[in-house]
Amino acid sequence: MAEDQPHLCIQMSDSNTNGIPSRRPSSPDLAGRAGTVLTFHNICYRVKMKTGFLCCRKTATKEVLRDVNGIMRPGLNAILGPTGSGKSSLLDILAARKDPHGLSGDILINGAPQPANFKCTSGYVVQDDVVMGTLTVRENLTFSAALRLPKSVKEQEKKERVDQIIKELGLSKVADSKVGTQFTRGVSGGERKRTNIGMELITDPAILFLDEPTTGLDASTANAVLLLLKRMSKQGKTIIFSIHQPRYSIFRLFDNLTLLAAGRVLFHGPAQHAIGYFQSMGYQCEPYNNPADFFLDVINGDSTAVAMNKIDEINTESTEERTEYDKTLAEHLAEKYSSSTYYQETKAQLENISLGNKKKTKSVFRQITYANSFLHQLKWVSRRTFKNMIRNPQASIAQVCVTAFLGLVVGALFFGLKEDSTGLQNRVGAMFFLTTNQCFSSISAIELFVVEKKIFIHEYISGYYRTSAYFIAKLMADLIPIRTLPSIIFTCIVYFMLGLKPTVEAFFTMMFTLMMVSYTATSMALAIAAGQSVVAVANLLMTITFVFMILFSGLLVNLPSVMPWLSWLKYFSIPRYGMTALQINELKGLNFCGSINTTVLSSDDSYRQMSPMSCTGDDYLKRQGIDASTWGLWQNHLALACMSIIFFTIAYLKLHFMKKFS
Repeated sequence: MAEDQPHLCIQMSDSNTNGIPSRRPSSPDLAGRAGTVLTFHNICYRVKMKTGFLCCRKTATKEVLRDVNGIMRPGLNAILGPTGSGKSSLLDILAARKDPHGLSGDILINGAPQPANFKCTSGYVVQDDVVMGTLTVRENLTFSAALRLPKSVKEQEKKERVDQIIKELGLSKVADSKVGTQFTRGVSGGERKRTNIGMELITDPAILFLDEPTTGLDASTANAVLLLLKRMSKQGKTIIFSIHQPRYSIFRLFDNLTLLAAGRVLFHGPAQHAIGYFQSMGYQCEPYNNPADFFLDVINGDSTAVAMNKIDEINTESTEERTEYDKTLAEHLAEKYSSSTYYQETKAQLENISLGNKKKTKSVFRQITYANSFLHQLKWVSRRTFKNMIRNPQASIAQVCVTAFLGLVVGALFFGLKEDSTGLQNRVGAMFFLTTNQCFSSISAIELFVVEKKIFIHEYISGYYRTSAYFIAKLMADLIPIRTLPSIIFTCIVYFMLGLKPTVEAFFTMMFTLMMVSYTATSMALAIAAGQSVVAVANLLMTITFVFMILFSGLLVNLPSVMPWLSWLKYFSIPRYGMTALQINELKGLNFCGSINTTVLSSDDSYRQMSPMSCTGDDYLKRQGIDASTWGLWQNHLALACMSIIFFTIAYLKLHFMKKFS
């Protein structure tokens, strides 16, 4: 009975009497179908890699792809190959999402040059899911529709488009469920992947790219995703995807197969013909073996499926020749393919297509077009950002709670300040703590652009929004609830518990000063962290910077006594400006002498330190080299504002010019 069971490899083969696969449409479903055809001509891609360490570093050029040609028609076009074969690089190049440096060759869409904004008009599903986990499936799709469909499309039409996609992808039951994050449970892996696909289908792209669509999915879920893509391909879509090692039930869905190894094409043609092609070269697939596994075994030189005559040929070679054969197995298979009828027919078709294209395709595809205005983008990105913050309030709540707790601790420690020598010392110490706390609490802003880096890069390249819209939306969501509110709470608790100067003007001046210190420290954190991939590195840089700034804050060392060649560093100290403003606001006009006569006659050390020469707040400020005038107060606020603007500009420029290509 076992002999009557189906032979997986034989089923995939469709050969003529000579054993050579006959040429026919890749699938009956695709016969006569009109759709978008993508062709790529002589694609070569080289990257520069640095080797060695420090002074011994050398730059070497690595060839990722060489002389890659092919045609991707409507249907399922799979790019298969072992790890490091170049399949993801080829996919990104076809989707215009690869750094164009070192890239040569032409990519045509229906015989015409690939549009400069092709990355915005096509669909691209990345390997790692890039949906907002705190939003529901419907909200994620609505966000995509709001930003990627033009304003000419009415809101009702956009809503209908979202409902249609949800129905087509089988997401109706989970449409109003949150996608889920690493901390909160959401939809299943397959439903999450379908949500990613749905966000790209909003614009109804003619070509859909997917990078490893089955990664992280179990066998059954992966099969369901590919069946979904198969149904879409039957509607005329050109679907191109990379895949590593698919199971047989997935492999049999492929219409076209591109097999890569070491950056070379080993086979390009109908997937059903691949087995017959390798059989014609002497490689025999064993019964019940998965064709995809068989191809990878052949490429890696691990196959036991080599025909006896091929083994005999290899055994007759010398050891040196066999070693050379093993080293150049991929080259050997690539040369075999270049002399096959598959390659000749593909090359002939590509030459006919390229003849009608007199204008060569440029290798730089950097243009990004937007379907909506800046204000429309800002509205929707801000709405999503605030919604994400409300549904994930741990950071905001923690910031407020910690601020309130520290405020109570400081209030209890410095409670009821008196106007004497200890009162002056405690006031200065409290102001030092207030400014230092505002600086270090701003380190949490480091994660503002790091956590969502992958989402930002994908959505920016796809034309969702401008960098400026995203930057401003994130700033508003961070500065208002996480920087402004804690500063207000901190001031309200500390000011009255300490018994500081009882005037309305002094109260609000202190509140404004703490806000400005927090904003400036936050802007510096963003300037350091923008574009970073590792939070720990940015965290370390921030901590070291703040430690040096604290040294020049004015408490640990008398700034006028610092040597001239070091004193200029005080102008870069955020705590110094904040502490100086707070001291002017509180100490100006206060008298810490009590009875001058008692102060002069007393032999007690604490009173001797408060001699008539320095027993007032104005005298103390003068000894510290602080201008106690109104301009002296507000010039510190002006300095903090200028620093904030500079740091915010640096953060924006780093985000804007950050490398967004793989």
